Amino acid sequence: MQPTATVLVYSDDSNTREQVRLATGRRPAPDVPVVQFVECATPEAVVRELDKGGIDVCVLDGEAVPMGGMGVCRQIKDEVFNCPPVLLLIGRPQDAWLATWSRAEAAVTLPVEPVEFAGALASLLRTQRLASA
Repeated sequence: MQPTATVLVYSDDSNTREQVRLATGRRPAPDVPVVQFVECATPEAVVRELDKGGIDVCVLDGEAVPMGGMGVCRQIKDEVFNCPPVLLLIGRPQDAWLATWSRAEAAVTLPVEPVEFAGALASLLRTQRLASA
C-alpha cells in the first residue's frame, strides 16, 4: 500500500478549496506521497481536525471569513502541540509580512497558481516527512 499525506484545507469558499485540490492533483511532486484532503469551512473545524491528529500540512485561506487564515494560523501555532507546517494563501504579495507574523512556513498568492502552489506544498511535505522520520 502506498503511503499518503493528509492535507487540511481551510476556506469558507468552496471554489478556493477546489483550486487547492486541482492544483495538487493526486500528488504535488513525484517524490512526495499521494495526498488526501480534509476540508474545513470554519476555524472551529480546523481546531477539531488538528486535535484528532494525522494532519501533515495545513493550507489556510488568508481571505476566509469570518476568521482569516492568518489569524487561524497564529492561533493553531500557539495552541496545537506539534502543529503541522502551514501554507498560507494570501490576497496580495504585499501581505507576505503578515504571513510571517502568523508564523506560516510558506505563502502563495490567490488565485492559486498550480505550479507555484504544488511546489510550495511539496516542499512542506518533504520537510514534514524528514521531521517525522
